Amino acid sequence: MKTFKLLPLLLLFIVASCDTVKVYSDYDKSVDFTQYKTFAFMKSGIDKVEISDLDKKRILNAIDQQLQAKGFTKSETPDLLVNIFTKSREEISVNQFNAGYGYGWGWGWNPYMYGGQTYVSSSTEGTLYIDLIDAKKKELIWQGEGTGTLSKDMTEKDAIVNDIVTQILAQYPPAKPETKENKEKKK
Repeated sequence: MKTFKLLPLLLLFIVASCDTVKVYSDYDKSVDFTQYKTFAFMKSGIDKVEISDLDKKRILNAIDQQLQAKGFTKSETPDLLVNIFTKSREEISVNQFNAGYGYGWGWGWNPYMYGGQTYVSSSTEGTLYIDLIDAKKKELIWQGEGTGTLSKDMTEKDAIVNDIVTQILAQYPPAKPETKENKEKKK
């Protein structure tokens, strides 16, 4: 009977622990983002990124698609330069599950239990930074960051990269911050 009461709690924990993409962005509040219509990739910066050429190609294609969907066009004389930076780290998870028979009731440690299992798993968490740089001023005006679990499976890589890039660039252009003047006009 106790196990049926704990089952919803266990399911909630499992769902809450599922990996999702976390995204953040930062930008220069003094910039008028409506002036930017064209873009190009910053080759000198992208060449320094230490990932495979295939992964670079996936990321750049996803960025290209998202920016074009927002109405941008590629140009030899762009308004914006796009640069990327990546980093990754290995995560190790150790889970111990104990089951069996023993003396006593309730929760807690029981020296007479048997059947314990220990599971060790690893995953790679990757972070992608997308920098948008004013091409004329050579100043960073917007930066997006997305973090998610990576995969070595080629079919999953495309979906993961597209998901991360889509969620990062969903935050561009940034919403104009509410000013006192805007609040008063609404009244």
